[in-house]
Amino acid sequence: MHMFRSILPAPLRRFTRDDTGYANVESIILLPALLWLFGVGWVYFDAFHQQSINQKANYVIGDMISRETDPLDETYIRNTRNLLSALIHSTSEDTDFRASVVQYDARHNDWDLVWSDAYGTRSRLKQADLTDYFDRLPPAIDNEQLILVETWDNYAPVFKVGLDPFEIATYSFTSPRYTSQVVWEGSASAGGGNNNSGNSNNNSGGGNSGGGSSGGSSGSGGGGGGGGWSFWDWLSGA
Repeated sequence: MHMFRSILPAPLRRFTRDDTGYANVESIILLPALLWLFGVGWVYFDAFHQQSINQKANYVIGDMISRETDPLDETYIRNTRNLLSALIHSTSEDTDFRASVVQYDARHNDWDLVWSDAYGTRSRLKQADLTDYFDRLPPAIDNEQLILVETWDNYAPVFKVGLDPFEIATYSFTSPRYTSQVVWEGSASAGGGNNNSGNSNNNSGGGNSGGGSSGGSSGSGGGGGGGGWSFWDWLSGA
């Protein structure tokens, strides 16, 4: 460094030795950059934090559904979506929820849709949609059922620092815990006719809608029948 200075003209040598400065001027120069870096760090941290919260809420709901022994209905799905919104601190208008039950067919090495229901702007899962899930489902034995829980939530960054608003999507699968299957109200397993909640949109939380791979009605109204333990009844103080 000394050799480098020795070849410089005298004014430049004096400049390199001068360590005086003005804190106010330097602060004005550096403060915008520091604030921008702080904003970037805050926004990206908050985005990953919200993603983690949404995924944990997905696991909670999947575990809740896996413990149900009563048939589920559209009221249950609507209330579950409301629970999801509360867990992730989001408005119901920004949150979509879908629950589905699929069953493995070892003979054809395929998955069959048992029932599906959604609340929000998303449509119910269809049999044809399962081809997109094959790589995301675990190995299973014949007739084994899995509960698929999917959520979508709109996320808007607090600051505009290069990250645009985007959608946080989460996904999980869970095996039924207390029974071999989680049934839908009105299905053959629940004591009614054949059921698959089908392929139409469910934005109102009421009314019947048909379709799907098994046909039938998705059902609506109050909680399912039977004397089994219901997590949602316990949560709501019923």
